[in-house]
Amino acid sequence: MAEKPEKQLQLIRRGADEILVESELRDRLAAGRPLRIKAGFDPTAPDLHLGHTVLINKLAQFQQLGHEVIFLIGDFTGMIGDPSGKSATRPPLTREQVIENSHTYEKQIFKILDREQTLIEFNSSWMGEMRAAGLIELAAKHTVARMLERDDFAKRYKSGQAIAVHEFLYPLVQGYDSVALQADVELGGTDQKFNLLVGRQLQQAYGQPPQIVLTMPLLEGLDGTQKMSKSLGNYIGIDEPPDEMFGKLMSISDELMWRYFELLSFQSEKTIAGYRKDVESGANPRDIKFSLAREIVSRFHGEDAGERAQQAFIDRFQRNQVPDDMPEYTLEAENGKMGIVPALTRAGVTASNSEAVRMIKQGAVRVDGERVEDRDLKLSTGIYVVQVGKRRFARITLA
Repeated sequence: MAEKPEKQLQLIRRGADEILVESELRDRLAAGRPLRIKAGFDPTAPDLHLGHTVLINKLAQFQQLGHEVIFLIGDFTGMIGDPSGKSATRPPLTREQVIENSHTYEKQIFKILDREQTLIEFNSSWMGEMRAAGLIELAAKHTVARMLERDDFAKRYKSGQAIAVHEFLYPLVQGYDSVALQADVELGGTDQKFNLLVGRQLQQAYGQPPQIVLTMPLLEGLDGTQKMSKSLGNYIGIDEPPDEMFGKLMSISDELMWRYFELLSFQSEKTIAGYRKDVESGANPRDIKFSLAREIVSRFHGEDAGERAQQAFIDRFQRNQVPDDMPEYTLEAENGKMGIVPALTRAGVTASNSEAVRMIKQGAVRVDGERVEDRDLKLSTGIYVVQVGKRRFARITLA
């Protein structure tokens, strides 16, 4: 490893929320040996999204510094269901679902990680072989009182909501993964801090040096409020077509754009600070957002993909290149006004008012090429081109 410990720490700290314990990490870096860096991903959905890449990008940085990266697919823990941040017991996945999703993860991660330098492991390799006696021994390493210190468990216990016994197994199994892999560092989102610290404790219980815990912030989805999640529909998948990915990135709010720069961009902190100054001096945030969208699209679809997607975006939205054969509707306005939500539903571009509201929250609705952020927007009498998502268009005449 060519980089000195302090130089490595400077890169490792970027974007990180917390390093426990940083002095221990510095000592291990100073020892000069490649560290074993672990991050686990439960294959609960078939596709990885940009929220996942916050962790994977950090793994790639460790790779660039010469460390050994272990991408752990939680095919065993995925059948338990991670209770982190959940207010109710999570339905476990079937073995078939887990296996199918695991194969997709394997294909997608090498858009970011070096295939030759990445070790892929499945925690069923050791947990599937563990006998009941071994599981009892593992369970004896932790207490119910410590489990109930977890914020989500504590809230559910206090409110009388059920906590299934198998949910207590999840942090124990995740922690034991670190024992099985002899991890030096484990990465996870801020919502994983308890589980990561269990791994640290279990390593000590099994006579190993405790791992360093590095937590990364959770990336907000397109709505700007909730964690990016496929189940919430506020995600950007890394396998999505370039034009769709570019359009979704352009739909995020100007404020959220800086969060995406911080957690997703590989541009220097100095460059990003320069963008902020440009906006404060009157530059159009849209042009800065172009830079972010180009970078992300090119990362997953090839060097020129970002430029092509930007041109397609400009052609569609700024030059009003919309389908010639879109359906046309004449709607009767009340007192010369109609809300955007009923207008979308009556024009057939959303199936219901609730879908219209959801699509507005996701930034997927445009009127005459301009993104709609206000669900209470009123349209006056006139002619409008409305768009929902990438392909749903309609021309509305309000009379």
